[in-house]
Amino acid sequence: MAKELKYFTKRSEDYSKWYNELVVKADLAEVSAVRGCMVIKPYGYAIWEKMQRQLDDMFKATGHQNAYFPLLIPKSFLSREADHVEGFAKECAVVTHYRLKNDPEGNGVVVDPEAKLEEELIIRPTSETIIWNTYKNWIHSYRDLPILVNQWANVFRWEMRTRMFLRTAEFLWQEGHTAHATREEAEAEVKKMINVYATFAQDFMAVPVITGVKSANERFAGAIDTYTIEAMMQDGKALQSGTSHFLGQNFAKAFDVTFMNKENKPEYVWATSWGVSTRLMGALIMTHSDDNGLVLPPKLAPIQVVIVPIYKDEAQLKSISERVEPLVEELRKRGISVKYDDADNRRPGFKFADYEVKGVPVRLAIGARDLENGTVEIMRRDTLEKETVGFDGIVDEVVRLLDDIQSNLFKKALAHRESMTRTVETYDEFKKEIEKGGFILAHWDGTTETEEKIKEETKATIRCIPLEGDTTPGVCMVTGKPSARRVLFARSY
Repeated sequence: MAKELKYFTKRSEDYSKWYNELVVKADLAEVSAVRGCMVIKPYGYAIWEKMQRQLDDMFKATGHQNAYFPLLIPKSFLSREADHVEGFAKECAVVTHYRLKNDPEGNGVVVDPEAKLEEELIIRPTSETIIWNTYKNWIHSYRDLPILVNQWANVFRWEMRTRMFLRTAEFLWQEGHTAHATREEAEAEVKKMINVYATFAQDFMAVPVITGVKSANERFAGAIDTYTIEAMMQDGKALQSGTSHFLGQNFAKAFDVTFMNKENKPEYVWATSWGVSTRLMGALIMTHSDDNGLVLPPKLAPIQVVIVPIYKDEAQLKSISERVEPLVEELRKRGISVKYDDADNRRPGFKFADYEVKGVPVRLAIGARDLENGTVEIMRRDTLEKETVGFDGIVDEVVRLLDDIQSNLFKKALAHRESMTRTVETYDEFKKEIEKGGFILAHWDGTTETEEKIKEETKATIRCIPLEGDTTPGVCMVTGKPSARRVLFARSY
């Protein structure tokens, strides 16, 4: 095992500080000059691009198309759906003027008071209102349905306490907005898309998730039902990693979006919305990374394999490069992203440390002695194990190793989650167990009052009512009233 790099605070000492240091030192992002916002650096954005590309393919495979809607939303639109505006009102950033001017008193640039907007505009916190105002022009008959649209965009929510990727004022996301002729079609869409998210999280991010329905208190503002995938981070806190909302006819009624059904009668359209954001980057970091730096699942790593030559002079480098060139070509033919780092600006030891911090899944090192012996040193980032193997057959070994790393990361994360998931019967037991972190399955009477009491006294929330698991009825751990089934509690980000 490699020695720990002395770059980071240990997770066991200060998990939050470790996370913040890792985001910066792995070249993922940095704090910007705008309060609560971040700069996503090229390496961090390359990971997001791989996420985006895979999700986009999955959306299109389920019949969705991409579109784009305005960043600015008339303030009056938000007031049309009461629950929606109440849910987002405190987070809205408002544009009131459209022009600046030089202050005649020498105080620099000021807002021109004569350039006040007739109607103030909201920087989108989410796009349901502007999209459903648009859908009114698109939908007239049942023949116009369904509309299956996705938007890749940025949104802005005036967050008071921010942390890069997990909760920032501006963040990147996708938001699907679909319109349907029947309730059944809309509900099927909601379930389909939460399953797409779950598949992506588990198969590509190697993050095990629990799929379920949010309680009424936790659901999206303006939704009838919200489905969620919940992941557990290494510190035992939950992270909501994707949501899919059944909006019923609420937004169709708010914006008067109707269609003529097959019986030639007017009917309100049924709606859904669903989304994931750059919060997935936070989930990726906190699920797999260690005290040495970032650990990436191969399917989402910008660089899956790095090859570092070890040489004393230009002649040795030339010999190594001639040996490596066909290897690089063969790996790329197999669909593997590979970097041959023959730059002379850093010694091999510094390169090893850098790629370890950045979480490159597989590292190959080749020196003059390896050329003589027909060998190569190979290291896997997930376990930090390394060995010397024959050069012949190295491509097949790399392919096998990448698959094994992807599988191992998921198994390790799943084992951690299972070890941190407990079932309790009493409220006193719950209060003790929640201090240890992790997921707790317990009975709840279904009331908002009890849910709020638990949250106030323990800082734990109902993460979801799982779609699978123990559905045995019981009694609420707090009130003793009947409970339909156990629900999932945790403290969360």
